[in-house]
Amino acid sequence: MPFVGVISILTSSLKIEGALLLLIAASGLLAGLTLLSIDSVALASLIWTFATLPILATLLLQAFRSLRRGDFGLDILAALSMAFALLFGEYLAANVVALMYAGGQMLEGYASGRAAREMAALVGRVARTAFRYSGDQLELIQIEAIGAGDRIMIRQGEVLPVDGILLSPRAVLDESALTGEALPVDHLTGEEVLSGSASIGPVFTLKALRPASESTYAAVVRLVETARNSKAPMTRLADRYGLVFLLMAVTIASSSWLLSDDPRRALAVLVIATPCPLILAVPVALMSGISRCASIGCLVKDGGALEALSRVRVAVLDKTGTLTHGKAQIVAIRCSDWIDKDELLRLAASVDQASSHVMAAALIAEAQARHLTLSPPTDVEEIGGTGLEGTVDGRRVVVGGDRFVKSRSSERPSYTVEGHHRAGEVVVTVAIDGMVAGSIIMADPVRAEAVGVLQRLRSAGIEKIILASGDRLDVASHVGSILGIERVLGEQTPASKVDAVVAARSFGPVMMVGDGVNDAPALAAADVGVALGARGAAASSEAASVVLLVDRLDPLANALVVARRTVTIARESIMVGLGLSVAGMIAAAFGYLPPLHGALLQEAIDVAVILNALRVLGLSSELENGSSRHRRNTEARPASNTQLS
Repeated sequence: MPFVGVISILTSSLKIEGALLLLIAASGLLAGLTLLSIDSVALASLIWTFATLPILATLLLQAFRSLRRGDFGLDILAALSMAFALLFGEYLAANVVALMYAGGQMLEGYASGRAAREMAALVGRVARTAFRYSGDQLELIQIEAIGAGDRIMIRQGEVLPVDGILLSPRAVLDESALTGEALPVDHLTGEEVLSGSASIGPVFTLKALRPASESTYAAVVRLVETARNSKAPMTRLADRYGLVFLLMAVTIASSSWLLSDDPRRALAVLVIATPCPLILAVPVALMSGISRCASIGCLVKDGGALEALSRVRVAVLDKTGTLTHGKAQIVAIRCSDWIDKDELLRLAASVDQASSHVMAAALIAEAQARHLTLSPPTDVEEIGGTGLEGTVDGRRVVVGGDRFVKSRSSERPSYTVEGHHRAGEVVVTVAIDGMVAGSIIMADPVRAEAVGVLQRLRSAGIEKIILASGDRLDVASHVGSILGIERVLGEQTPASKVDAVVAARSFGPVMMVGDGVNDAPALAAADVGVALGARGAAASSEAASVVLLVDRLDPLANALVVARRTVTIARESIMVGLGLSVAGMIAAAFGYLPPLHGALLQEAIDVAVILNALRVLGLSSELENGSSRHRRNTEARPASNTQLS
């Protein structure tokens, strides 16, 4: 313990950093070689020794800290090789090992920094202050002071600090930090915009939906920090490989010394068995994979989730809000010949202003989209879950289910409401002044990208897809037939969705995709839970291990490809690196590799496996090609194929 304390004081007082360690080792090596060229062997050996000691001291301190945490890293082998080289008079070999170790540390730092640049960009974009309207005046406040309902001014170049509703006519946003999409996105009055987007257009006003601490971007940053600090199961597996490798190296070195009576063979074995960057190639690969996923709009919370995502073979999908948009839309308006469609919609939407029903919200939104002028309703009576009746512009309007409306009407329509809609559609009947005037057909459309995404999931290795919906079985089956899903479960409760996930494990590891509070238990029960975080419930995002940052499914298919490639590359780094090191150790044990040559070979192996791990960052072209094909297929598909109508 006193020796470790001395080392700690030494390294702390000298403030030795990676670059300085590399400079010391390189300067010592060059100075020693210069002295050797003029036959100053003793002085050269002394220089090499002093150039090695600071690196050895730092390495011993790191190894001690790792052992205290229970990590048996291969840094111990590097320390042993340097110490034995100095002990047996191989001063040049010791200096070369020190140089290679310091260079490896620099390379690791570069690799890790490059792999995490998308994450650093995410965290660095967090806004700190904002201009809030106080009456007609503006005040500069910390974003922590923003509350729901506050009006915020966003200037060109600023990052949105909170999620909100656009109050100005137009906003042009750069959403690349959330979606990976490089093109700017236009938003119009009333649309929801997400924190973390950057304004690249004119000044606009935003109405905050929630405090900054509960915004989409704050959740993203928290998840990024979790991902940064995580230690994946594969990393722990690499640690176990490291412990086995350490014991193997010591055994081979000891045996070669005992059998040959040549300590330099043992030294050569230890020198080539110091692949310190080798084990770090695994977290570099995993961090690169997490970083790539974040850049395409899919946040993987940790390396363990990325590994699990690479293994999934079964996908259980929620319907509402996941495969569909989760909100009703008007697909058709049918009316009698004495009233036109826009007037029917205007009267129905006007009286529905007094209702909080989701169908009422859809009618109002459609009327506003058509620029219809809504009138305030009076004398409104609402029967919960059935319909409502009120007066609009002096006319008595009844809106609701067909039976309810007809019960309050004196005349029948000139057409039959039944038969005008299909499974999954809902009919809202409208009567005016005692006469049934028409009906509005509504549905929750299937997402335009859903068909293509499911095809890409299958091509990426998903062998079975199950649709689990809380809706009626006929509605869920209709969606399943549109999307080509063979196994459909309807009328599912949160508990039965968990049962469905558990049952699906008989086919392989399960991925559950959902967005609502009712999906949270199933997301937690699955091997990989995927939540639509852009508009989904907070509970589902907390329960999930993967969160889609945009209101689309496309990033999920890309993330699956990234996960599989990342794990494949990480395993290659482990197996190839350790295999080459073992081969080198055997050659050194039989005397074919002297210590100096072994040190050079060891560093070549380390550099190779780290560069191999960085291949994960080169997946962009493959992902772009897949996304482009999917976009072309989506654009070519008729709209009727992606809707319930």
